Amino acid sequence: MSSSRWSDLRLRLMSAVVLVSVAGFCIWQGGPVYDALILLAMFGLVWEGETLLGQPLKSWRGVLLLLWPLIAGAAALHGDWRSAVWMALPALMLGTFPAMPVIVSIFGGLSLLWLRHLPAGIPSVLFVLSVVIASDSAAYVTGRIFGGPKLAPTISPGKTRSGALGGLVGAACAGGAVAFLSGSGHVAGGFAWGAVLGMFSQSGDLLESAVKRRLGVKDSGRLIPGHGGLLDRFDGLLAAVPLAALLSLAASGQVFWSVTPADLAGGSAHHTISQGSLSHD
Repeated sequence: MSSSRWSDLRLRLMSAVVLVSVAGFCIWQGGPVYDALILLAMFGLVWEGETLLGQPLKSWRGVLLLLWPLIAGAAALHGDWRSAVWMALPALMLGTFPAMPVIVSIFGGLSLLWLRHLPAGIPSVLFVLSVVIASDSAAYVTGRIFGGPKLAPTISPGKTRSGALGGLVGAACAGGAVAFLSGSGHVAGGFAWGAVLGMFSQSGDLLESAVKRRLGVKDSGRLIPGHGGLLDRFDGLLAAVPLAALLSLAASGQVFWSVTPADLAGGSAHHTISQGSLSHD
């Protein structure tokens, strides 16, 4: 086993400890502390994304791009979730490509805000974070131990099929563990939705890799040692958390991993939205 495969593990672990500590404190505190963290992350994601796209941020257009997700977040925190979500679409007036970081930031950030403001806010956020982290970590370790055929060599040469499979197993186990430890029940649903969110997480990772390859860059930024930028670290989360937020609409007041295919087929989410209940108790 080549030691070069593990050359960045120590730095990645150190950065991960800092990230998990800060995020864990903010999730536990909730309220303005958590909200401020998410709004700051939304701003940072747009800054990083627009910089990658070569957009001039020191202009009225650049300032508008940076402020757009913050305005959407402020609207959501004042209870107008519906308007906040719809704010993603008018961003296209600023250009299709420049709007992409804004849209990703809005959907991802609003989903994280929404989940934490649910009655079961802490376990809901921890479920998604644990699944994404477990998927990424298990894929990293499994891929380096077993190697084998590449998953998508033209997009991300470092990812292997064994790593992807290991990531899905890790995501499912993390989902089941959070469901069990939270005491909210629905452990089988935790395993199942953990695996599904793990697939979304890996898809988000591959999509970001494809974008970086097209732009000719290795990392989206240098903010997080060993991980790159915010988009490098949170690509999987940004793909998985909107699904969790949508599932919560069909959960009828329960944790989102309690949702069954019958709930989705029965149109619970559609009923929730049609009643205009995009608000928290």
